[in-house]
Amino acid sequence: MPLSPPAERHPLHTREITCRGYRRADGLWDIEGHLTDVKTYAFVTEQRGRLEPGDPIHEMWLRLTVDNQFKVHAVEAVTDKSPFLACGDIAPNYQRLVGLNIGKGWTRAVKERLGGVEGCTHLMELLGPIATTAFQTIYPILAREAEERARAAGRGQDKKARPVLLDMCHIFASDGEVVRTFWPEHYTGDCEPTNAEAEAAE
Repeated sequence: MPLSPPAERHPLHTREITCRGYRRADGLWDIEGHLTDVKTYAFVTEQRGRLEPGDPIHEMWLRLTVDNQFKVHAVEAVTDKSPFLACGDIAPNYQRLVGLNIGKGWTRAVKERLGGVEGCTHLMELLGPIATTAFQTIYPILAREAEERARAAGRGQDKKARPVLLDMCHIFASDGEVVRTFWPEHYTGDCEPTNAEAEAAE
């Protein structure tokens, strides 16, 4: 269901964030984010001069190269457009992400390394959607391939293995209905899973 009809209004500003995930030929994964900010009106900046409607005030790119365990192997940060010419000078600091794992503690570790004057506000804002894009890109492929290998070997899925998504958000809470239905062996709620639910998870 979309948002309710708005009051009469006119557009002023658009921020667009696009993230894409790629599997590389060398077995690693590239997760890329692109951010733009544009206005619907012309205005003058001190260092770039007059910007026309639709000319980005911000345009940033960020690429993380990660492995199957979501460990960051390489980072590339680029500032194509910004209100101040020196904004892009901070890009080399994003190499501090190399060696980190996207997962629990990611946001805290990023802020410790790149918070405040150590980073760029807009590049930092890309790191959240890039992280979730990494999970959306990598996890389904690895899960499907693991299932195919198990099936080819005549084995079922390892039910003891902790699902990657467990407790990642409210829908995958270990005491919730989704876990009770699909991963009953990891369910921590009060009710025991039914036989039908246990069979559905097999």
